[in-house]
Amino acid sequence: MAEHIRIRKAPGLWAVRSGGAVLGESSNALELSEGDLPPVIYFPRGDIAMAFLDRTDKVTHCPHKGDAHYYSIVNKSSVTENAVWTYEAPLDAVAEIKDHLAFFTSDSVKVEQI
Repeated sequence: MAEHIRIRKAPGLWAVRSGGAVLGESSNALELSEGDLPPVIYFPRGDIAMAFLDRTDKVTHCPHKGDAHYYSIVNKSSVTENAVWTYEAPLDAVAEIKDHLAFFTSDSVKVEQI
C-alpha cells in the first residue's frame, strides 16, 4: 500500500443521504486516510441504492489509487453532478476499495455515522 494511504474497516453503521433520500447504509464501510486529507468513507456497492446514481463520462487519475469513475446522484428534487466516485480497477496497493463507492459531501449529500 502507498505509505501515506491507510484503509481500515469503518467502525459502526454509516449512512449516505441526498435530497431527503437514504442512498444506503452499511456496517461494512471502509475508511481511507490519505496523508493530511480528511478520511473518506467507501461504501460497498451492494449497500447503495444504485437506482439513484447515473454514470457520467468523468474519469480522473490518482497515481496512488488508479482511475476513478464518477456518478451523479439523481432524485426527485435535484441532480448532484459527479458526486460519487469509484475505483473499478484500483491499483494493487488499495485493492480493498474495489466495488466500493465514495461520496463528495455537500449541503445536499451527507455521509454520517449513525
